[in-house]
Amino acid sequence: MQRKVSDSVFYTKDELKFRDEVREFVHSRIAPKAEIIERNNDYSYVRSFIKMLGARGFLGPLHPKAYGGTQQGVLADTIVGEEISAVCFALDLSRLASITLCGMCFHKFGTEAQKRKYLVPLITGEKIGAIGITEPEVGSDTAGMKTHAEREGDYFIINGEKRFITNGSEADMICLFAITTPLPIVHPKRGMSAFIVEKGLKGFTAVKDYELMGLRGTRISHLKFENVAVPAENLLGGPEYLNRGFDILMDELNSERACIASQGVGVARGALEVAIDYSSERKQFDREIRFFEGINFKIADMATKIEAARALTIQSARTIDLIGNEPATKIASMAKFFACEMAVQVAIEAQQILGGIGYTKEYPVERFVRDSRLLPIGGGTSEIMQYLIQREVYREFGYL
Repeated sequence: MQRKVSDSVFYTKDELKFRDEVREFVHSRIAPKAEIIERNNDYSYVRSFIKMLGARGFLGPLHPKAYGGTQQGVLADTIVGEEISAVCFALDLSRLASITLCGMCFHKFGTEAQKRKYLVPLITGEKIGAIGITEPEVGSDTAGMKTHAEREGDYFIINGEKRFITNGSEADMICLFAITTPLPIVHPKRGMSAFIVEKGLKGFTAVKDYELMGLRGTRISHLKFENVAVPAENLLGGPEYLNRGFDILMDELNSERACIASQGVGVARGALEVAIDYSSERKQFDREIRFFEGINFKIADMATKIEAARALTIQSARTIDLIGNEPATKIASMAKFFACEMAVQVAIEAQQILGGIGYTKEYPVERFVRDSRLLPIGGGTSEIMQYLIQREVYREFGYL
């Protein structure tokens, strides 16, 4: 795909150069294996590619150079997210969970020793992380968390369950959120803490990996913690962050939304590219079907929606990079909402353009359709995004 003239309006020369580097790597190394990952549901490919991404510095944009990062910012991370998701969303979901969700918690709140021990290997890709928030009875209402941790000497004893945890059964470490001052003493927002839990601890088990509609190759797991003894030194941020886990959890949400929006753009772009190529080759009534308005009007609509979603994504990422997370709540929520809903629509339209062959596995469009359905659900549902958007709009008009 060629550069567009408008690219220089939205991206700097350095960002365009970085995008070209990521795109070349994705198309030469990842794209040839995307169908193998899908067909075999093999996580070993995902792990090896994450290590390759780390070696190229593509896991570093969000993180300081002192720990091996490249310190480019959220905008650069969204470039990585779009490019990988355009060919293999399953891989990018695992990357996001490890380096963005888990890694940002370590980067922004970890002690120096924690960053050296846990963040550095995430940035190099030598190890993979996960973030443990969602529970069997807790989704959007994170304040209702049931997993709890009690201090016993030099350890915290953790009991509870987490589900829908990306990388869960495969992760080398998990940024796990738990209640440390139970009700009715204090509200969970003021009694939650975060812990770094390493794989292999006694009592920490992966109950199962969910059979998914799409995203074959990644692992989304149900985890259980039964009297898991975690060293007190693994309280994220150290003693001063005891009972401040809710602040840690909320801090990473806007950057997460911007990055998930970029995945939506990538998935939609991948589907669009297949539809463009197919419609330029497939003939009916002695001419390529791209000449029929029933087809080319769909392409126009899909391309327009993708550009709009990318613009929102870039705006949200730049807001975070230049101003900070808190001012980005409205635009990041808009980007996540619009891009994720758009990805589903575009994938389905691409499948429609391919007709019957689009319902087979002969083309990757059916994979894009299945994979896209997670986007309006994971990382905050579209309904939660709409709630946040309307709240921020009313606040701007002085009604809150």
